[in-house]
Amino acid sequence: MAGRRNNGVLAVWAEAQRQEQRREEARWRAQAAEQRRWEREQREAQKTAARTEREAQKAYQQSREAEAARRTAELDGRVEELRGLLAAGLDRPAFRAQSLLAPRPVPPFEPGRLGEPVPMPDQAHYQVPPPDQAQARNPGVRQRYEQYVAQARARFEQDWYAAQAAEAERQRRLGEYHGQYLEWVARFRREDEERAARTEESLRRLRSGEPEAVQEYFSAVLYASAGWPEGFPHRLVAAWEASSRQLVVNWELPGADVVPATGRVRYVKTDDREAEVARPATERKALYREVLAQSALRVVTELYRADGDGLLASVVLNGFVRGIDPATGREAERFLTTVTVDRAEFAGLTLDRVAAVECFQGLGGVLSARPERLDEVRPDRLPETVGGSVAGQGGEDDPDLFEMDPIEFEELIAELFRLRGFRVMTTARSGDAGVDVVAEDLDPVTGGRIVIQAKRYRSTVSPTAVRDLDSTVRHHGAIKGILVTTAGFGPGSYDYIRNKPLTLVSGPELVELLAEQGLRGRLGERTAGGGANGSGNSGANSGAHGSVNGSGGGAHGGAAGRADSSGAAAGATSTVALSWGSRTAGGDPVELDVSAFLCAGGRVLGDEHFVFFNNPQDPDGAVRLHPTRSVPGEPVRRAELTLDTARLAAAVDEVVVAVSTEEEEPPTLPLGYVHGLALTGAFGPDVAGPVRWEAGTGGVPESAMVVGSFRRRGAVWQFEPSGTPVPGGLAGLAVRWGVAVE
Repeated sequence: MAGRRNNGVLAVWAEAQRQEQRREEARWRAQAAEQRRWEREQREAQKTAARTEREAQKAYQQSREAEAARRTAELDGRVEELRGLLAAGLDRPAFRAQSLLAPRPVPPFEPGRLGEPVPMPDQAHYQVPPPDQAQARNPGVRQRYEQYVAQARARFEQDWYAAQAAEAERQRRLGEYHGQYLEWVARFRREDEERAARTEESLRRLRSGEPEAVQEYFSAVLYASAGWPEGFPHRLVAAWEASSRQLVVNWELPGADVVPATGRVRYVKTDDREAEVARPATERKALYREVLAQSALRVVTELYRADGDGLLASVVLNGFVRGIDPATGREAERFLTTVTVDRAEFAGLTLDRVAAVECFQGLGGVLSARPERLDEVRPDRLPETVGGSVAGQGGEDDPDLFEMDPIEFEELIAELFRLRGFRVMTTARSGDAGVDVVAEDLDPVTGGRIVIQAKRYRSTVSPTAVRDLDSTVRHHGAIKGILVTTAGFGPGSYDYIRNKPLTLVSGPELVELLAEQGLRGRLGERTAGGGANGSGNSGANSGAHGSVNGSGGGAHGGAAGRADSSGAAAGATSTVALSWGSRTAGGDPVELDVSAFLCAGGRVLGDEHFVFFNNPQDPDGAVRLHPTRSVPGEPVRRAELTLDTARLAAAVDEVVVAVSTEEEEPPTLPLGYVHGLALTGAFGPDVAGPVRWEAGTGGVPESAMVVGSFRRRGAVWQFEPSGTPVPGGLAGLAVRWGVAVE
């Protein structure tokens, strides 16, 4: 039965409601679709961002890894450079005396901006676009165009004449500057001819075997030696003995820090940092010993190769570094190598195939057993012991700078700087306060005025004079100030000039500079050892700071200083000496590190109050650790520690003395393997303690032990032996008394 459509009001209403529902459903579906589309786009964007972030993170990590690899390659390159020290020297051409006669090349004329012509104005840039045909019929437009053209022509003519004037001025200044250059070239060539004549005379004296000429020549050979790795010093002292044809040289060596402490660098992703992996201590020690041996062989090689006339029959080479002398707490020369080499024996070596350390020792050379700790060797012979003069210190016939007339002394300083290429004027007669010599560097780029003060002193120049020089430099608008003296300078003066345009030239440095330019001068009367008998202060400073070639202070001055120091402290200083068997029962070598901790309330006052091999004294100089040495004729090692109670800080109530086995490589040696550990004491009037005490180390598994303590008991001190083992070696001791350990 067919249905009948309802056309009533309700039907119409129902249909309308249904249509509205459909429209609402369509809107919901559209919104849901839009929401799903937006969510899909968000997910895609997040995926893209994550992928980009991962790629960026990966690229960043790769760059950090590449940087770590680059640093590792630099470290490897540095090590290879050190290992190839001798080979690099063998590859360099030998120095020849005749090369000194070669004329110096004349620097070319460099006008700089004056060599650039002034650009002339281009008339095309002043053209005024003409009006089109329609505009040209307008009288007003045509009149304005003609005005613009006239104005443009006037501007062009004005600019052209200005450019012509500027070009004429440039050419005038260029001609004037070129004339100055030609004058400078003439003076340069004249001075070079004079230098060549002096050099020819020096070579004549060299060939005749005059001692000063010989030592001057070979000092110059070594000082000018090239091709050494960066950071290697070139300071030296040399003396020549004509009767034996022997050259004695003290040559400065690099410190142990020349060997990189870092073996490689790796990138740690989790922490986003570069981690430095330490180079094994045994490798550092072996490489440093190899560097010392190769340096010695290379220096001897350069000396013999430069000896074209066969003057040298033998060479004594003593290698030293600048380090802290435990006896004085001051910087001094510490000899780490010494060797005496005959010419015939050295000529029989094939140096490009030798093992450096074995070759050096095969020649009879002595190499410090622990150079990284500045354990010294006894030099075969020192330049100071050679009869005659030491290179750079002046001869018997040279004028005594101490006794020279003040105006003559200033003229000598002026001549020195004149020979070094400066235009010089003295002010002795003009009365220019604060300035003795004015030197002008004619270099057009870096040149300028230099003020020089010359002080003929016998005692150390005070820091006040150095500060006055700084004020003088500013007053005269100079680029640099130089203070030259026959004496020396103290640490305060050198601290003051840091990062300032000031230079200090001590007496020994002055003598060295004079000798380089063929001028003559000495410091005081000659002594039997060949040194100058000048001021004690001057000698101390020359030893501390050296000269241009490194000449100056020697081992004897340091020894005298140590003797004076110990003598002054006699009766007030207490000494504990620790000794032990140098080998285990199995024959292995035994080394102990002695240390001390200056404590208050059971903790060290500060890290600098931890005295050990890398810090041999505290800031007040109250406790000093002396080098470990072998007892002559006995299989025993011995180390001393001295205590001056008068210098102790008021807060110190205990000084702990300890020993630990050397920690070059794990595992460390237990103290149970050490035999004969004993202490002997020599105490001052305010300290009491045992004369001898023996430590029982049998069966002790730890590698460190507290030997005893100095303890304050009212107005006196008491040393009380202990014998308490401490785990962890030297680091364990440091932690026990509160030293910060990384």
